[in-house]
Amino acid sequence: MIENQESYTAKLCAFARAWHSNTARQKIFDDYLAYDLMGWEAYESVKQQILRDYTDGTREDFIRFLNTYFVPIPLSRLRFTESRLRRFAENEPVQYVICGAGADSFSFRNPDPRIEVFEVDHPDTQRYKRERIRSLEWNVPKNVHFVPVDFEKETMISGLLSAGFSTEKKTFFSILGVSYYLSLPIFSETLRQIAALSQLGSVVVFDFPLKGEGFPPRVAELERITETLGEQMQGGFTYADISRALYALGFQIDTYLPPEKVQDAYYKDRTDGLTAFENVSLLSATFTNGRTYE
Repeated sequence: MIENQESYTAKLCAFARAWHSNTARQKIFDDYLAYDLMGWEAYESVKQQILRDYTDGTREDFIRFLNTYFVPIPLSRLRFTESRLRRFAENEPVQYVICGAGADSFSFRNPDPRIEVFEVDHPDTQRYKRERIRSLEWNVPKNVHFVPVDFEKETMISGLLSAGFSTEKKTFFSILGVSYYLSLPIFSETLRQIAALSQLGSVVVFDFPLKGEGFPPRVAELERITETLGEQMQGGFTYADISRALYALGFQIDTYLPPEKVQDAYYKDRTDGLTAFENVSLLSATFTNGRTYE
């Protein structure tokens, strides 16, 4: 993330969710509040920049660009995450920590008051979001907590504990769209903090890019696009990298969808050209070994 300003790739992903929810007939994930939360001005600004900088200016090329680069990843990871969350929260009150919440709208789509939500993000990004919420005159549910964390000055642990997070409750953690820009040691440090906060049975969910060669050109092109926006991807991880990091911290992988399974689960038999990204996996893991990482 560019220091002291909202991530532009996060805006692109929010735009993609809003556009898909407003226009797609076969919805992979219906984020029906994404447009409202983003706002007309920001929505149109992103739309015009895409038309100007990445397409030939036609609607057809605009749709091609979105469906190729920015629609598939955020939609499949949200569908996977919220489906897993529903199963997790079936039988008891739980906490849900959204790491890097950005323009995530779950807090206002959530029908279950037993899910206590903690939105963690950089203070500047969170300030922008709260201003949008006020301008929309939305009431913030009582079970929602905003947790601004400047990671150069404090940890996620201290921020959550200050916001009323309980280490005695089962918690569902999501880290979406983050691993692309981190080295394995830094991403593992985020997992370590989650382990330190976790009660037995807690779950972490994230998406991550697979490290490798021979991927189709759009993988390299997406990396080039994000680099021009000041957010350079770091090359990804192997499944072995991720599984070792999780196991060392007391997590057991319970669900793993490599790219071909993401394709089968969410994109099979579509007629609009949408396909799963060839290097993006989805994963959830359960904390099983006790808290020994503080």
